[in-house]
Amino acid sequence: MTTKLTLRLDGKLIKQAKKAAQAKGVSLSRIVEDYFRTLTIRERKGTTESPVLSEISGVLSAGAGTKKPREEYRKHLEEKYR
Repeated sequence: MTTKLTLRLDGKLIKQAKKAAQAKGVSLSRIVEDYFRTLTIRERKGTTESPVLSEISGVLSAGAGTKKPREEYRKHLEEKYR
């Protein structure tokens, strides 16, 4: 079941997030949904941070190590939406 959610965020942040979502080829709603999903999974597993969240928030450097989480996430999305 899909339910509408209204969020109040800074307009500049929303524009930046929409650009980032478009660059990744996903909707902003999907990014928010996946983020909420990771929050609930983390809570159940007792982990502190997901690799995707680290990449999105800029915690990881732009070096060689960033391709692996991005590639894993891309594969996850491909499998999920086949």
